[in-house]
Amino acid sequence: MPSSRDRAICLRTFAYSETSQILTLFCRRTGIIRAIAKGAHRRTKAGASSFDGGVDLLDVGDCVFIHHHGRELATLTEWKLVEGHLGLRNQLRSLLIGQYLAETLAALIGEHDPHPVLFDRMRVTLPALATPRIEEEFLAMQLDVLQEAGYLPDFDDPTDPAQARIDPRLISIAKSILKLPRIKSIPQRLPRLTRAQSNPLTAYIAMHIQNTIQKPLQSARYVVR
Repeated sequence: MPSSRDRAICLRTFAYSETSQILTLFCRRTGIIRAIAKGAHRRTKAGASSFDGGVDLLDVGDCVFIHHHGRELATLTEWKLVEGHLGLRNQLRSLLIGQYLAETLAALIGEHDPHPVLFDRMRVTLPALATPRIEEEFLAMQLDVLQEAGYLPDFDDPTDPAQARIDPRLISIAKSILKLPRIKSIPQRLPRLTRAQSNPLTAYIAMHIQNTIQKPLQSARYVVR
């Protein structure tokens, strides 16, 4: 079968064996795919590998895969690392937020449903999570994921009891971020936020997502605390 080439962000990894992985990849042109990387951790005697030694969560890479009709998993045949986000991995909260965003994308975006704008947003957001702009970038990305997926909550709903428990000034911040001018889909002039400001909104958004997908987000409890 013909192979496909794309650029992808790794949203989830699972060790299938000592040398192989099962991956959830968010591809720019293809959307989300699930693929098996056979021998991802295996190297030849010369030290070469088709997978750069394996794929890690939140890695960005150029990939080649074969989609098998009628099978749940594609076969990943090549992976070349483009961005490893070392700065992100050096800060626990940054890494946990990245993991939470990856879980959210995997939960709300359907497989083989391309969202190139959202892919580009995620690529810009990941390195920003390792900067002092982490809280505002995190909130803006959450809102963009919900809006792109079609699950944005109504921030003007007076009957929502969960929303009623949030400071109205924070709700106004979320609404203002959605209206900011953009350049190539990137919101400009994000307001500086503290963790005390972003956490209540993230908790509300996480509850909204969990009610939508009818299952818990495993990483939410590590982000909102």
